[in-house]
Amino acid sequence: MNAKRFALASLLSATVLALLAQPVVAQSTSSELISELNIKLLYIALPITLLVEIILVYAVLRFKNNDEPKPTKENRRLEITWTVATAIILLFVGVASYGVMADPAVTFNEADQEIAPQDDDVLIQAEAFQWGWTMTYPEHDITAPAGDNGPVIRVPEGQDVYIGVTSVDVIHGFHVPNLGLKMDALPNQVQYIQTTATEEGSYQGYCSEYCGLAHSQMYFTVEVVDQQTYDEWIEQQTTQQAGTEGETETGNQTAADGGNETNATA
Repeated sequence: MNAKRFALASLLSATVLALLAQPVVAQSTSSELISELNIKLLYIALPITLLVEIILVYAVLRFKNNDEPKPTKENRRLEITWTVATAIILLFVGVASYGVMADPAVTFNEADQEIAPQDDDVLIQAEAFQWGWTMTYPEHDITAPAGDNGPVIRVPEGQDVYIGVTSVDVIHGFHVPNLGLKMDALPNQVQYIQTTATEEGSYQGYCSEYCGLAHSQMYFTVEVVDQQTYDEWIEQQTTQQAGTEGETETGNQTAADGGNETNATA
C-alpha cells in the first residue's frame, strides 16, 4: 500500500469511528454541557491529529531513502495559511469553552452573592470540614441524614438545584462526576453552583481536594428522585428532626430544672 492509499484509509477509518461514537448520556444539564463541549473539541482535534500523522507517515515513506536532502524553501503562502487556520481553531476553542464555563449550569455566580430560588427550586448548603460534610436545606431547616458513605442529599428530577459550597477549616472540593458538578470549598466563603438533574438515580460525590489524613473518607451521595418522593422525604425529615430537637430541648430543660432544685436544697 502506497502512502496516498494509506493516508486515505486512515482518514476514512477515523471519520467512520467518529460518526459511530455515541456520546455519554447526560444525567444533568451541567454534564450535558460538558459532554457537548468535549464532542466539539474532539471534532476539532481529530482532523488535526490525522493531518499531522498523515504528513508524518508520508514524509517517512517518501524520503526514507533520500541520502541527499535539500533545505526547505520558504513558502509564505503556506505560512500565512497555517497561521490563520491556527488562529481560527484557537478562537473556536476559546469561544466554545467560555460558553460552557460561564454558563450558570456549570458555575452559577460569584462568592457570597445572595441566592433567591423560585418556589420549586432547591437550595442546599454543603459545608466541608476535616473530614466530612454537613449538608443542610436552609429553607426547610433540616440536615441531610447520614448514610453508609456520608450524608445523603435528595433533589427532585427536572428542578433547578442551587448548592452553596463552603468550608470551615481548609480547602476542600465538592465533586459529583456523573452530574458534572465540581466546586472548590473555600474557608469562610460560599460559592454557588446550579444544575438540573435529568435522570433519576444515586450519584456518588466526594472531596476532590487533598485535605489531610482522612481525605479519602469524605464521601456523600446525591439521590435524584421524582417530585412527589422528594416532597414526602422533605416532610418526613422535617417532622423527624423537629421531634428530635423538641426532645433535646425538653431533656436540657429537665436537666436544668434538676440542677436548680439541687442548688436550692443545698
